[in-house]
Amino acid sequence: TYAPKLILLDISDINCIRDVAKEILNCYGCVDVLINNASMKVKGAVQSISLELDKKIMDANYFGPITLTKAILPNMISRRTGQIVLINNIQGKIGIPFRAAYAASKHAAVGFFDCLRAEMEEFDISVSTVNPTFICSYHRQPGPGNWEASIWK
Repeated sequence: TYAPKLILLDISDINCIRDVAKEILNCYGCVDVLINNASMKVKGAVQSISLELDKKIMDANYFGPITLTKAILPNMISRRTGQIVLINNIQGKIGIPFRAAYAASKHAAVGFFDCLRAEMEEFDISVSTVNPTFICSYHRQPGPGNWEASIWK
């Protein structure tokens, strides 16, 4: 039995993800189950959301999980075992108004993990996506002109 270890990770900071994965593998030797369950969203009309924010959402919801998965994957492949889970959202399957960046990032993640599932079959690595409907999560009310405060985390 391993003692728990707290490792902080900002999933939208792509540059630190590989180092965190390396730290985890150095500490425990392997990852049996990887659950990707972080996300960020913003509510707003397409024309009112900046491209900068679109990219931030894509980093957190798409590039973050795939970067972490790619960092852990070689270890799973070499052991020929493991399970990868993406906790996504129903908006990865259908889009709704005022959530374009979020839905796009979730659609992209579903596409990536669907392809990964087919590729990992030969290595006996299970890849699952879970797409729950709407859930209540932490939210801060935005101040005027403060788009970062309108992000759901």
